[in-house]
Amino acid sequence: MIHKTLSTAAMLIGLIAVLTITGMVIAETAGRAAQAQHRLTKADVDRMMTEISNWGRWGKEDQLGAVNLITPMKRKQAAALVKEGVSVSLARETNSEKEPDNPNPYQHTMNLTGSNNPGQFSVDTLSVLFHGYQHTHMDALCHIFYRGKMYNGFSQEEVTRKGAGKLAISNLRQGILTRGVLMDMAALKGVPYLEPGTPIYPEDLEAWEKKAGIKVQSGDAVFIRTGRWARRAAVGPWDVDKTGAAGLHASCARWLRARDVAVLGSDAASDVLPSGIEGFSHPIHTLTLVALGVYIFDNCDLEALGEAAAKRKRWDFLLTAAPIPVSGGTGSPLNPVATF
Repeated sequence: MIHKTLSTAAMLIGLIAVLTITGMVIAETAGRAAQAQHRLTKADVDRMMTEISNWGRWGKEDQLGAVNLITPMKRKQAAALVKEGVSVSLARETNSEKEPDNPNPYQHTMNLTGSNNPGQFSVDTLSVLFHGYQHTHMDALCHIFYRGKMYNGFSQEEVTRKGAGKLAISNLRQGILTRGVLMDMAALKGVPYLEPGTPIYPEDLEAWEKKAGIKVQSGDAVFIRTGRWARRAAVGPWDVDKTGAAGLHASCARWLRARDVAVLGSDAASDVLPSGIEGFSHPIHTLTLVALGVYIFDNCDLEALGEAAAKRKRWDFLLTAAPIPVSGGTGSPLNPVATF
């Protein structure tokens, strides 16, 4: 009887092992099929630059881009999403440590000042090269050039050592107030985080809409959670340029255009890295900033937002963000805030 029980248990263990391996093989095969289906070349991205372009949509002198989609009515609808008055920051704390993913840390210097008066002031100086893969920031439309042009056909020669004459971050001094939508790709896959290099395809975005019961709409700010910061907490920092990052495949650009997204944010660089497209390192960055005029929020910390949204089973919220209106600036450090 004991031998029979042990034999049955061994058979069950063997069956589970076979099913597990089979599932892994099926998943790997499906992944390869998806990659083959979405395989793009530089020529394909070149075509998309024209096919999905928003150039001229709001006039040939327009410098606001897709923020034009955030109408007064859109702002009123977004404000009406506030039911509890609970806010969550989407920004990382400033990091002053040099690490593999932070070659340009914040420089923070304290300057204590004396006074003959009873009181004394403490002041400090901040300095940072915020573009990269560590600091939460917003990319202005002048951040990337394509064949010598920026959004709406403005020449890259508008950007000099004195700053950007067109499409600078100062155009967004009025800030952004709109509906935010969290698309938790790690949760969709049932994992705490996606591994570096994992591509996210349009069908993944649509699967999340179905799972979450939500639809991305015109003028929305969409945030893609890959679990980058959860992975960093678990395994430590890594060099994103060498190891890569999970993110959107270039084929998602058409989806972003079809949904008329105004702002794209993620917990990394939005692009899957490496992109898988020879000759195009950041196709999502290029297509959104240059072709669509969609602003990008890089390196957002979406862990607290993911927990807050899952707790409420609610994936949309009021999104507010106000960049520093640096004259001629290519972007700005940022503290986006979600309010439920």
